Amino acid sequence: MLPGFPDAMPLQGLAGGLMIGLSAAIMLLALGRIAGVSGLAARATGISAGGAPRSVAIAFIIGLPLGALLVSTMLGGVATTFPTSPWPLLIGGLLVGFGTRLGSGCNSGHGVCGMSRLSPRSIFATAMFMASGFATVALLRVGGWL
Repeated sequence: MLPGFPDAMPLQGLAGGLMIGLSAAIMLLALGRIAGVSGLAARATGISAGGAPRSVAIAFIIGLPLGALLVSTMLGGVATTFPTSPWPLLIGGLLVGFGTRLGSGCNSGHGVCGMSRLSPRSIFATAMFMASGFATVALLRVGGWL
């Protein structure tokens, strides 16, 4: 347990980070492709014609929830809460989708893969993701919504 962070799980975070890094490295070394989830999702759904082979994109996208289900089953479940209305999730999902297309990638592509390659574009995009997140949390706290 970390002081000030009673629910922190540093070993689990380290293990998760290592698995994310390993999967990104395997995809880059084996296929020469960046493991950006938004690009893979666009390829899997047919929105984008370029990128990884469609079968790889579909396998990657299906593997995300299956991997989470496997870990959840092995560890006894994960407590989650959702808004009572589906509208915040739908609106947030649409805004994230728009942002990933506008920014030519998402936090996995830019933040994990791009920054590890020291891509200036990815470093800037990740700084913008973080700044937007900080500003959103600050506004929600000031407004009393968080």
